[in-house]
Amino acid sequence: MKQIASAQLREMFQSFMESKGHHRIQSASVIPENDPTVLFTTAGMHPLVPYLMGTPHPAGTRLTDVQKCIRTGDIDDVGDASHLTFFEMLGNWSLGDYFKKEAISWSWEFLTSPEYLGIDKDRLAFTVFEGNEDCPRDEESHAIWRSLGVKEDHLFYLPKQHNWWGPAGITGPCGPDTEMFIITDKPACGPNCSPACSCGHYLEIWNDVFMQYNKQKDGTFIPLEKKNVDTGMGLERTICVLNGKETVYDTDAFTGILDAISRLSGKNYRDDEATTKAFRIIADHMRTSTFILGDDRGISPSNTDQGYILRRLIRRAVRYGMQLGMPEGFTCEIAKVIIAQYAEAYPELERHSAFVLEQLALEENRFARTLRQGNKEFEKVAARVLAGGENGCIDGVSAFHLYDTFGFPIEMTVELAAERGLTVDTAAFQENFRKHQELSQQGAEQKFKGGLADQTEETARLHTATHLLHAALRKVLGPEVAQKGSNITAERLRFDFSFGRKVTKEELAEVEKLVNEAIEADVPVVCEEMTVPEAKEKGAIGLFENKYGERVRTYKMGDFSFEICGGPHATHTGELGHFKILKEESSSAGVRRIKAVVTGPQA
Repeated sequence: MKQIASAQLREMFQSFMESKGHHRIQSASVIPENDPTVLFTTAGMHPLVPYLMGTPHPAGTRLTDVQKCIRTGDIDDVGDASHLTFFEMLGNWSLGDYFKKEAISWSWEFLTSPEYLGIDKDRLAFTVFEGNEDCPRDEESHAIWRSLGVKEDHLFYLPKQHNWWGPAGITGPCGPDTEMFIITDKPACGPNCSPACSCGHYLEIWNDVFMQYNKQKDGTFIPLEKKNVDTGMGLERTICVLNGKETVYDTDAFTGILDAISRLSGKNYRDDEATTKAFRIIADHMRTSTFILGDDRGISPSNTDQGYILRRLIRRAVRYGMQLGMPEGFTCEIAKVIIAQYAEAYPELERHSAFVLEQLALEENRFARTLRQGNKEFEKVAARVLAGGENGCIDGVSAFHLYDTFGFPIEMTVELAAERGLTVDTAAFQENFRKHQELSQQGAEQKFKGGLADQTEETARLHTATHLLHAALRKVLGPEVAQKGSNITAERLRFDFSFGRKVTKEELAEVEKLVNEAIEADVPVVCEEMTVPEAKEKGAIGLFENKYGERVRTYKMGDFSFEICGGPHATHTGELGHFKILKEESSSAGVRRIKAVVTGPQA
């Protein structure tokens, strides 16, 4: 197969889709906007949910992008050959435009044409939905693959668990998908081997999702009038397969980072199993941390939400860096390599490089203090065990407390215990660790229950209120105030903004007063599409306009608020009823947070 670099694949994919009438759009933030269901953007479709739900996209009905994604449910598994927390997802989208025939034909062309990936047709296999009591077998996709020359024994019908894309929430657009696999050199596990196996004979590289049904509250599925296509190809995995590499860490996505770790530590990536694992953890976690810190949303380490995950990633990287004997400040040196590698594709990393390096240095120093505190805690635990005659064994709860609170890896606890003639109940530690993982997997990516990009009237009112709140904060505190993120449920809004001190009670009262005056004016919420330069010239604010492409949607509320935005809104400000600030607090360094509610006219 072709030897293709990461940057080459990014450009090749988007250029190919542009030749098919798609408009290239920028990656959205890794921090979801107005979405309480997840902490990070976890898939390419995530930022486009409002448009998949029917909102017109300013760039049209055919889109292509490379989306930055973060999945953190398996942080503790990173270090093996396959797990990553940050990855890039290549995608193309049809918003009520083309459907299965075009999507599958273009996938086949991109995969097999010598002009593009040039994969041997006999090295490819495909799966389609086998059907169930709710929805019929996807014979259309099967027939399209066959018409392109795919052999019958390279096509597999698989059940819903493998070939069905459910709605983002309990209800909504959903449908079958067709997945594309490379047939690897690993032998089949038996006569019934299929892409459903985990034996490694088949490796997925692309997925075309066909949103053709709307799931109802009663569990039934009705056909959608406007059908959508949503595709995803993982860049790192595809590069790994095309270049015949053993793992993604052996590709150009990581080789420069691994070289820097080797230079700073004086060790080699493949020295031994423990060293290999440490290299991978540092490389993955530093790459993810750099992208979070370098995002336009300005997240910094903290003890809650995205900031907590960021802190966990940095500290885990530092722990393994210490094991390799890396010098103080190594996180900044690794981040510089990552920024240089990705700045052309993601210029926000260069724009925010000073913030990235500042926050990494601060967090590394904080963690050094925490480890010193952890050493004191360990001495207390060891002294208690030695004095109490507890069979000379540190219990699993204490060992896990050292890990979870002070960042002590179990290996460090075992080593320190052995120096004092003690053992550690590692089995009990692992049980506590397992419970911790289950909670992380449930909570890290599914922070709240509910649907993606909730489109209810309540949420639309609260989303509109964030615009008024943003405008009021800028009027009271000054134009340096900028939105750093928002989180909206049907019950309340949470708005993060840049500001260097606590907002006084008097200032909050004035903000609340201004918002309610704008609501009482009952002005229309006017939506208009225009180019980014036009929006800026007319005075619209919007820190995240890159994700909308060349044309954007703006929302104007009288002379009070004028912003670039893409979510659901009320039609008049009067629909909001009454605005009430519940709380103002620190979110992270230089960022404040306001929680508020509105009582709509129906309340």
